[in-house]
Amino acid sequence: MKKIRILPFLMLVLLITACKQTSKTKYLPGSIGAINSVTVVMDNDLWKGVVGDKIREHFAAPVLGLGWEEPLFTINQLPENVFSGSIQNTRSVLYVAKDTLSLAHVKSDLYARPQRVGVIKGQSEAELIKNIEEKAPRIIASFKNLEIEESQKRFLKSINKETALRENFNISLTMPSVYKVGKQTDNFVWIDRPIQKGTMNIIAYEMPLDAFSTDSTFVRDIIRMRDSIGEAYIPGPDVPGKKTHMITEKAFAPYVFATEISGMKAAEIRGIWEIKGYPMAGPFVTYIINDKPNNRKLVIEGFTFAPATEKRDYMFELEAILRTVTLLDVES
Repeated sequence: MKKIRILPFLMLVLLITACKQTSKTKYLPGSIGAINSVTVVMDNDLWKGVVGDKIREHFAAPVLGLGWEEPLFTINQLPENVFSGSIQNTRSVLYVAKDTLSLAHVKSDLYARPQRVGVIKGQSEAELIKNIEEKAPRIIASFKNLEIEESQKRFLKSINKETALRENFNISLTMPSVYKVGKQTDNFVWIDRPIQKGTMNIIAYEMPLDAFSTDSTFVRDIIRMRDSIGEAYIPGPDVPGKKTHMITEKAFAPYVFATEISGMKAAEIRGIWEIKGYPMAGPFVTYIINDKPNNRKLVIEGFTFAPATEKRDYMFELEAILRTVTLLDVES
């Protein structure tokens, strides 16, 4: 009889424990928002003054290498009393306010998932500006990484399954199926997709591991490499009496940054391409990856041709694709 009385007690304990565990799991809706958009929550007076100027200076700074000015993020500002309901589910949120505390940090998944909320507080405008200056780069990096991940997630809805990159370089890129292989040789693959008024393009090729001998000539060597590839594989329109092909724009040197791709050290190059002997141009982003296991430098590049059209989001999509590069096993 004692065992029978104990059974209901044990069931009650298990039920209470399960309820406690369930209550700890907070349901969060899926985040929303266009790619590269940020909701800025701050008082209207702050937004219109020097604090707002400082936010715009950082979060709406011109994207490098586009040819004309486009902001890093599309900003939607609203006061705190309006920040409610579905607006709270915005993927990237920046909260700025005067407070008794002085702090700046990034929180994850406060109202939705995935989400990043940058929080900047200060007791005065001067303190807010100081915190913005110090923490904006970290918050921007967090927002950008989340936007890259969101773009890559959207690619999975319809994936390109062509095998040219695997066959030529034993790599894969995750990209939408709308991208198609247009040219394939032993050391060059060109993949593109049509867009309104133009095309988005991805190319890949190999260079020797020791292709760039010294840091002092690195930029010049990059330009020489790109121009030789353009001459060999990327022709321009037919013009009587002229040989047209892609080159790196001569007026401005490209921007070069250190980065990491697929766990390997790499150089990121951003600049403008043009067609020698013909009025065509557009932005490019190139990654030169130190692929030591395969004794090579793997070069992957995205470039856009879209005259009289904003190109920020096109180039962002290309970056998101290039950053999915995966080295495949030799056996695969």
